[in-house]
Amino acid sequence: MTIIDNAVYKDGRRILAPSSLDQTWRALKESGDLAWLGMYRPDAHELQEVADELHLHELAVEDALSGGQRAKLEHYGEDWFMVLHPARYIDETETVEFGEIGVFSGDDYVVTVRHAEEPDLAAVRHSLERDSPDRLALGPWQVTFEILDKVVDDYFPVADGLEQDIGEIEDQIFAGDAHVSRRIYELSREVLNFQHAIRALPTMVDQLQDDARARLHADEAGESSAASQGAAIEVENLRRLRDVHDHAVQINERVAAMRAMLNSALELDSTLASKRLAEQSIEQNEQVKRISSWAAIIFAPQLVGSIYGMNFDRMPELHWAFGYPFALTLMLTVAVVLWVLFKRAEWL
Repeated sequence: MTIIDNAVYKDGRRILAPSSLDQTWRALKESGDLAWLGMYRPDAHELQEVADELHLHELAVEDALSGGQRAKLEHYGEDWFMVLHPARYIDETETVEFGEIGVFSGDDYVVTVRHAEEPDLAAVRHSLERDSPDRLALGPWQVTFEILDKVVDDYFPVADGLEQDIGEIEDQIFAGDAHVSRRIYELSREVLNFQHAIRALPTMVDQLQDDARARLHADEAGESSAASQGAAIEVENLRRLRDVHDHAVQINERVAAMRAMLNSALELDSTLASKRLAEQSIEQNEQVKRISSWAAIIFAPQLVGSIYGMNFDRMPELHWAFGYPFALTLMLTVAVVLWVLFKRAEWL
């Protein structure tokens, strides 16, 4: 079996760690309040064995088995099925690793089906057993809430890591890093996947709040001491759910802001790149002007010299005594005039 942990609880205390599912169901019926099964990538036969005993809905079982589901919370009669996507930020690769967990909960059971290493549900279980048996005694709803709370809390380090990367990108953009566009694109993909994982959280918590309010009204209508105690518990549950809802909204807002910042960063990088190309083009034009100007200045004396350097007998002023200094003066004059003209035109 792919059961990571299997325990039966009474009044928030673990009374048995069964070695088989048959023992679990028997102990639960005889003396337990809650059975909590943790499964890791079970096959169809293993999950179906649990589903047959607990009468899990076939659509929920199919979703939990296949994986790849969106985050959601579904109600099947008195039972709940929740899909969450825990996340872990990997600093070395600047990527976010996403997992998937399906949580079945009913009157006296919780079954978790994980498809990745995260989250560490063993830590959640041990924390409840060690530090908060009174909360564990509240039953399956409380366990489901604790798992949800753990997943939502783990989103914040992921958001911190992504925001730090975005801050580094801004420095790269103004430094003119040629590879920053690729980094922006890769981070945009991680942020988009993160947004898909958390988008449904506020709605899911709203559903849980509505259910808690319904139970609260039912308890308030009762006159027994148990009903009064239940009402007090539901009031506390609603307080904690509001806190989780605030966290879910906050993380969604942060991720939405990240997407906006990355889009702005991509536009800014494109603008600065275009500006740099324009500046380079202008600089190249200036260089071409300078080169062309000096080429013209040098070419004019060469033209005069090349004509008078031809070996012809009959040339104007060929035997003139002042022909040589006149030619030099002409070449220098033409060069100076061209230099003055190009300088006025700001080509030099």
